[in-house]
Amino acid sequence: MLVYPGERQVATSVLVIGTGGAGLRAAIELAERGIDVLVVGKRPKADAHTTLAAGGINAALSTMDREDSWQQHAADTITESYLLARPDTVRTVTEHAARGIDDLERWGMPFARESDGRISQRFFGAHTYRRTAFAGDYTGLEIQRTLVNRAAQLGIQIIDTCYVTRILVHDNVVFGAYGFDLDDGGRYAFRADAVILAAGGHTRIWRRTSSRRDENTGDSVRLAVLAGGRIRDPELVQFHPSGLIEPENAAGTLVSEAARGEGGVLRNAGGERFMQRYDPERMELSTRDRVALAAYTEIKEGRGTDNGGVWLDVSHLPRETIMRRLPRVYQTMLELQMLDITRSPIEIAPTAHYSMGGVWVRADDHGTGVEGLYAVGEASSGLHGANRLGGNSLIELFVYGRIVGEAAARYSAGLSVQRRSEGALAEARREVDEVLAADGQENVRALQRTLRNTMTEHAGVVRDDAGIRAGLSELDELEERMADIGVHPDPAGFQDLAHAFDLKSSAMAARATLDAALERRETRGCHNRSDYPELDPELQVNLVWSGPGRIEREAIPDIPADIAHLMRDVSTIGKLVE
Repeated sequence: MLVYPGERQVATSVLVIGTGGAGLRAAIELAERGIDVLVVGKRPKADAHTTLAAGGINAALSTMDREDSWQQHAADTITESYLLARPDTVRTVTEHAARGIDDLERWGMPFARESDGRISQRFFGAHTYRRTAFAGDYTGLEIQRTLVNRAAQLGIQIIDTCYVTRILVHDNVVFGAYGFDLDDGGRYAFRADAVILAAGGHTRIWRRTSSRRDENTGDSVRLAVLAGGRIRDPELVQFHPSGLIEPENAAGTLVSEAARGEGGVLRNAGGERFMQRYDPERMELSTRDRVALAAYTEIKEGRGTDNGGVWLDVSHLPRETIMRRLPRVYQTMLELQMLDITRSPIEIAPTAHYSMGGVWVRADDHGTGVEGLYAVGEASSGLHGANRLGGNSLIELFVYGRIVGEAAARYSAGLSVQRRSEGALAEARREVDEVLAADGQENVRALQRTLRNTMTEHAGVVRDDAGIRAGLSELDELEERMADIGVHPDPAGFQDLAHAFDLKSSAMAARATLDAALERRETRGCHNRSDYPELDPELQVNLVWSGPGRIEREAIPDIPADIAHLMRDVSTIGKLVE
């Protein structure tokens, strides 16, 4: 391999892209097995997106409800996925969830506990039983701290100022990755037997989102597709019911679902508790897709607040309950709005929150079909279908983080020779050179805003054929403008270069989303088509995108009998569209 001036050559057995919970859990499994592993990412490891997960982590521990079981957890997951979750993936996660909790306990996770020492579990959304373990309302933050500490104990090397621009592949076999340092712009050429992609989802491509500026920009989509992978169900994006409206620079910041789980109520501008209209049985504990659509409908039909929101009220709860169970919500609202939630309601609106689709993976090992390339966490797909139950994403990263670590370790150990391609490496170098030299008239950040506006207007909570096609047309125009961007790194770092690659990733993720949204001509879960308001049995399939306009329908395996008999019928009651 030819050496490029100033390029850092780094060799490792397994490279993990992403410093959040999924990437760290996989890296810990590899290190515990004695495999050389390196973790890289573009966000500080202590502030990865995992830290924002507030509500909890699911496992049928039966600490609160003895009747619970992993089979019931699986049944709830498949039912609420609107039958688009892959049963083999669901079984794997739910059956091994308790082991994930055991791992966390072993590494020092400070779970909330009952007076007798049992792990406390609470109701969350549409779960049949209480199976969500938690640490106040900052569960993700404590999980990330626990994983970072365990990684440090194992001596795992983490470079959290590295932006990966390409996964290096030769004849459908991975041999490394390429990227640059966000601080000094220095290049990295990584050589690795296997690569684990844990770079998150694509929810930052909407205007109001729970993702921060430089995360979940679709990196996993672009990296996987350019490496030869495919994307499953990119149109299935969960809009969380409760994102803040103000202040503008924090729009989309989540108010934890724990606020509803602990007894918070939703009211429209007229003070009416509107969930009675959409799901009178479960009310505020209904599924996220129903609550988000209900709030959207109230706002759209003129019953929202002047700012275009609804009210979430916990002020009727005892102050000590709020301080003990919802401390992060309390503190966040004081910091952002000087609002005391023990006295006043919170103004919220639906916000893009979670990519339920992602990179196509096998259920047994999360391999992508590209040899040596795996995907895990929000970057992957298969568990959530058309609606994700709160708390399932955190347990997914623990179960599959371990499984992917095992698989990558086996693959690396069994590799007799690593074949590389100088052409693939040269192309990766050339791409960074060209973007860095770009001196056009278009501002990258302005184009990002344009893209987010397009997706919000044409692929938001409710969609239709004309809107989606308009979105595709606007995306065509935006991609033409992208050819004339200007990139200007400064002494503070190479963030402008990173934003340019973020834009590349976001544009590809947007096209995948719009293509698949056009193809799914039905209303199912989070995907609401006002022109196709009914669920179509023929579309009980996963949609697999491999490039512009290229979509295949993937059959979903049968649901095992030991799970199927516990499932309720999928109902469309409360599934109103405009």
